This record gives sequence, C-alpha cells and structure tokens, in this order.
Amino acid sequence: MAKVLYEKFQPLENARLALNYLTSMVDERYDSLPFWLIAAHENPAFARHCRVDDAELVASWYEAIVAVRQMLGGPEGKDVEDAFRRHIMKSWGEHGLRFHEDYPWSKTNHSSFHEMAYILSALNRMIANDPADAEAERRASELVRGMRKLVIERKVRTFWSGDFPESNPIYEFPNDVYLRDRGWDLTCHTGRGEQSIRNGMMLHALVVRYDLTGDETSLDLAKGTANFLIGVSRYFNWKGEFFGHVHSAVWVASGLVRLGRLTKNDGYIRRGKQIYDYVRSMSSSFGWVPEYAQWHPMTEEHCETCCIKDMIECAKELIDAGFEEYWVDLTRFGRNQLVENQVKDGRFVSVDNSIPDTTDTTWRDIDKRIVGGWSGGAEPNSISLKRFRSIAGCCVGTAPQALQIVWDRAVQYRRGRLTVNIPVDKTIPQGQVRMGYPNEGFLSVTPARKCDVAIRVQPWMGRRLEGRCNGRKKAFAREGDLAVFQAVPVGATIELRHPLATKRVAETARGRSFTALYRGPDVVDLLPHGTPLRLYQRVRGRKKVYPRASRRPTAGVGFAAVPTQQKA
Repeated sequence: MAKVLYEKFQPLENARLALNYLTSMVDERYDSLPFWLIAAHENPAFARHCRVDDAELVASWYEAIVAVRQMLGGPEGKDVEDAFRRHIMKSWGEHGLRFHEDYPWSKTNHSSFHEMAYILSALNRMIANDPADAEAERRASELVRGMRKLVIERKVRTFWSGDFPESNPIYEFPNDVYLRDRGWDLTCHTGRGEQSIRNGMMLHALVVRYDLTGDETSLDLAKGTANFLIGVSRYFNWKGEFFGHVHSAVWVASGLVRLGRLTKNDGYIRRGKQIYDYVRSMSSSFGWVPEYAQWHPMTEEHCETCCIKDMIECAKELIDAGFEEYWVDLTRFGRNQLVENQVKDGRFVSVDNSIPDTTDTTWRDIDKRIVGGWSGGAEPNSISLKRFRSIAGCCVGTAPQALQIVWDRAVQYRRGRLTVNIPVDKTIPQGQVRMGYPNEGFLSVTPARKCDVAIRVQPWMGRRLEGRCNGRKKAFAREGDLAVFQAVPVGATIELRHPLATKRVAETARGRSFTALYRGPDVVDLLPHGTPLRLYQRVRGRKKVYPRASRRPTAGVGFAAVPTQQKA
C-alpha cells in the first residue's frame, strides 16, 4: 500500500495567491480602488464598491501587497502598490484626519477613528521601509497630533465623596466619527456600538509609531488611550474578558503588550496577555478564532481571518515580551487556519462575463479574481457561503500581514547564530532550512557561514530528539527551548530528528466537537468534514472536493441589499 503524503506549509505559494487577488480584485477605472463586497455565492457572482473601499481598505491592502511583495521579492504588483499609496495620500482634511473621495456609492463623508488605525499603520509601514519618506512622516505626525487635540482628557474624578485628580492621562473620543463638513455631530454614528474599543484599535499603531520615530505625542496618546480602555471604559473585566468584537480587542491587546515592553510597565503587558488568553480559550488549537465574544451563541460564530492575524501579531508581541510559550500558537495558527481560510480554487463561483460592468459593480472573471482572497466567515472545517462576508475585503488586507510575520520570524540570523523558530522551507543569505513536516519529523539547516545553529524545540516534537551533522549523530546543547549546535562549519548540514506519527486530538470549536489529525504542527485532516468549501484537504495529489458553479446564471438573492446597508 502506497504511503500517504501530505502537502507542506508553503507560505510563498499563499503569498503568490494573495498577490493575484490584491492585483485583480481592483477597479482600474478608479486607479485600482479595491472591492470590499464580494458576492461569491450569487448566481452570477459579482463584486461591488462601498464606502470602506477608500477608507480602511486602501490602507490595509497597501500593507498586504507590501508584505507579499517583500516575501516574493519580485516586481509584480508594484503598480498596484503605488496606486494604493496614491489613494492613501488623497483626501486629507481637518485635524490631520483622512476622509474619502466623494464616490457615487458613498453618502455622508466622514473620518472613522476605527479606520485611522489602518491609515496610521500603513503610514508606519511606509516609514519603516523608508525612514526618509517625508510625505508619510508628515501625514502620520499631523494625524497623531490632530487626534490628540480631538480627545476628551479626563482630569478629575468627581464623585459623591469628593473630587479626585487623575494621576495618569485618560483620553477618549466624543464619538466614533468626525464629519468632513461639520465635525462632531453626535446625531451621526457608525451604529456598531462598542465605541471605546473600536476607537481604541489605533493603540498598536500609535505604539509602533513611537517605537519607529520616538514621537512623544504618539506615546502620550497611546498611554491615554490605554488607560481609558483598561480602566474607565470598563470594557474588560478583571480577567481580561469582554463582550464584543474580537478583532478590535486583540489588536488593542497587541498595543498594550508592546506599550508595556517599551515603557517597562508590566501592568500593560499583563492586561494584554489576559485579553489574548481569554480569546485563546475560545479558539481552537489550530487557529480558528471567533469573530465575537459572548455576542452570539458560539454555534453561530464564524472566524473572521482578521482575528487570526491579530492573534498572530499579539503572540509575536508576547514572545518579544519574554513569553516564549506563544511560539506554539504562532506556529500552529499560521500554518493551519490562517492558510486554510484562503480561497485557492474558484470553480465554485458562477460567472457571466456577458454582463457589462456598471459604475459600482463588476461581474467579470470573478472565479479567477477571487483566488487568493480570505474568508470573513469560516467554520473550523469549511468556508461558509451563507454570509455575505464569506470572502471579505478586510481579511484580504490583514491575512498577508500575518503570513509575513510567520515567514519573517520562522528563520532569523542574529549575532552569529542562525535560529529556526518555525518549521519551514526557507533560504536566507546566511543559510538554508528544510523541513520534513508533515511527512517526516525533521528540520535540516545548512549554514552559508560558520555559525551556531539553534532549532526551537516545540512540545509536539516529544523527547526522543536526535541531532545529526552530515548524517552522523551530533550532540547539542539546550538553552531553554532551543537545541543549539555550536560552531557549525560552512556547508555542513545539521539535522534535528524525532519520531512522527498521526495524533488524533479531540477539541471543541464553535460549540461543536471536532477531531483534528495532527502530524507535528500540521493539521492534515479535520473531522467531520465541512461543506461547501471543505478545508484541510491536505493529501498530496488527491483531487480537491469543491462544489461546481451552476452553468445557468440567475438573479441571486440576499446580497443585493447589503451595499445599501453598508453606506454611511
């Protein structure tokens, strides 16, 4: 009987697919403006513009395309990247806020503080890639200072027992939107609720800006925002639990951990870790993360891929703060649900290329353009097509950023040591790494210069570890969770091997019982199987099971009203 072989984790292939979506699901008539709304389940399928395309999306898609282009290292997509930057640099207004263009599908023109988190994050990436980028620096500086002037500063706590001055800065915004033509208008709001946490999503971007540039105003705004969120807002309880939007809360947690590390304030780190651990308790071991906490019955929850990105980013921040146990989450989340939530085959999509595009809608080649996108509504074992966000523009902007975090952290060279943190096939100037997972239990490292080689030992490796050098047994030292081979000569191949068998892991996710078949860090199958877009079909060479699109285009139902609901 032939041995079953499984597909490897190949992040560069995921990056190539993402680049397809990012460069094709855009509108050339509007300088490559993205499409957020994708009606993949309609017959025929279509994509439609809405206001958020020129707000959050141009920023998150800018970061996404930069991330995948850095991973791939080629020229493809540079023209679209430049277009996204041009969009970001338009429509700036009062208080340094970015608004949006007056497109036919947009109504009230406003700046959302939730969206300013994405804008500032994109500007941070521009500055990180080019510290001499004066335009990005000016916009970021004006945005931070403008937002600082708009906050309410809580200075005195006046209570029945007296007045008590606040010893730390506490800042909040009066509303979640600022209108371009009339500023604060409390009769207008996003309607999302959770104003404190949605506005607070910018915390991580504020801290990153301070880390990059030393901007003290950014640090001040970050501290005031953090103090409000973990104190006066009462959004989180004493254990870090909350009711509401996971994407916002975990992005805030990432900011708290980084703020605590930079300011040497363990209180911020502790609170960020609590929030992460609470969401982790509702998530699966392989990275399915609910979109909301305590908002719906768990059986009604879906996984917004943005939430996986936040968990990966927060795990990275916790690792940097000294909590190395989160390497397990970073490894499993990245190589399992993150990449499974990506659409890799568009044959389920019904297409009618005879319909001409309109001002805000396109029907052209949706089955091809959708490949590489990410789901905003995944169940653990399938991508659901029941919700209008089955493929979500927001997730396409964040998932590639998470993919880059995993790719960049997998193999690192610092101060004469080549370290493998996550099993992956990767070549860097200092050496080459190869893995056997999920088919064999080994990692091999061939340095391109004489150096120490360190391989992170993770729990699923077990205790029967064997070191080799050029095929012969080789002893290694242990430094915490690292197996260290010292002074490995150029061209020698180090291996760390261990037995590998399929392990059945029973767990509860989305309020249901599942059995994950693990081989090392990889889930190679998930039982029961899901529909309609089944995930974890990882047997190499086996034809994937996907539904086929209808050949008879008909008018769809359920989605047409969504754009109207989304306009604001």
